[in-house]
Amino acid sequence: MQENISSKELMLKKIRKALLEKRDHPHPNLEETPLYKKEDEILEIQFAEQLSAVSGNFIFCESGMDFIENMLELADRFKWRKIYCWEPELQGLLEQYEFPFYKTDKDFEMAEAGITLCEALIARNGSVMVSNETGAGRRLSIYPHHHIVIAKTGQLVPDLKEAFALIKSKYGSQLPSMITTITGPSRTADIEKTLVLGAHGPKELFVFLVDDFS
Repeated sequence: MQENISSKELMLKKIRKALLEKRDHPHPNLEETPLYKKEDEILEIQFAEQLSAVSGNFIFCESGMDFIENMLELADRFKWRKIYCWEPELQGLLEQYEFPFYKTDKDFEMAEAGITLCEALIARNGSVMVSNETGAGRRLSIYPHHHIVIAKTGQLVPDLKEAFALIKSKYGSQLPSMITTITGPSRTADIEKTLVLGAHGPKELFVFLVDDFS
């Protein structure tokens, strides 16, 4: 008489048999294997393309003066009057060229643009990695309608793995309490599945990659 075995018992029997059999690891070098295939494209170009694909704006500057000239053009185009910068390093550069900005949070509810540094630029997906340990803190990259990010060429990395390596080398065991990535302007499609930019954060994101601040 044939034994009547339920489908559940049959499945458990196969699992027990599989656990008893020793097999070689199918992917012995998985942890050392790169997550992404190697890209031959220059990182600056890759980042610019990916940032543009998510409605961001990329500007390469050779020097601090080049950055100021671009900032003057943007301020004139958007009619900015309330530009905020809380990064001491950037404040010195702006003051050197007599660029008008707010270094405190006075009238911050009227802020039109915020200028911040970042931790890294991630070429793979055009993202900006930021933390609360920079002078801008948590607010300046979120509240103003326009977010301006300044990065040095040494902060441009291929992907998240290298970005976290930069964070670890900079802070060691004292990691910031907030680390996040920004990928283009804020967006939502909650209302009738229609994409809206700037619904809960900046409407425009400008990323300046500066080769030399001097």
